[in-house]
Amino acid sequence: MSLVRLKIKGISYSQTQNGAYALILNEVEGDRKLPIVIGAFEAQSIAIALEKEIKPPRPLTHDLFKNFADRFDIKVKQVIIHKLVDGVFYSSIICERDKIEEIIDARTSDAIALALRFDAPIFTYKTILDKAGIFLKFSSKEKVKEDNADSIMVDEILQEGETVEIDSSVSDAYKELTIEELYQELDKAVASEDYEKAAKLRDEISKRK
Repeated sequence: MSLVRLKIKGISYSQTQNGAYALILNEVEGDRKLPIVIGAFEAQSIAIALEKEIKPPRPLTHDLFKNFADRFDIKVKQVIIHKLVDGVFYSSIICERDKIEEIIDARTSDAIALALRFDAPIFTYKTILDKAGIFLKFSSKEKVKEDNADSIMVDEILQEGETVEIDSSVSDAYKELTIEELYQELDKAVASEDYEKAAKLRDEISKRK
């Protein structure tokens, strides 16, 4: 089976279900997107790896794994999303140490969080992309902006039965803050290691850009 390389387009949120996130992957040589519903913690860890502005004062779980692997000269060569069963994606982490390759089973969200930290490529099989990959198509009358399209896609996924158990509390107070105040609160949240708050602040900042 042929492999298709993917890149991370970003993390989207649901407009109708607070706290619901989806990791949006794009095929490198194509227009199909592969959306994967993930929990708040996983979304936070991936967002921190993507956003260079957030630098935790102490290592998170995936950062700790990276530090551990570096210390013992373990390299993550690639991540493969190899199976899709009942809407759940299964992934493998391909590692190497002393020129010996090992394959480790992992949740897709964890595998991608590590791939980002190791600068490792992400692949899936063409059959999986054919089955779960989607195009975003809107009529000219709808005129949906691209930055809202992924949020709508998340809602469609959730309506099809995907659920995640995550904290749904979102403070409306963030909406009253200016961009400068949001960045100040973001710095405070990172300094106090309140990464859940930092992720929500980051979402609010991203929505205004």
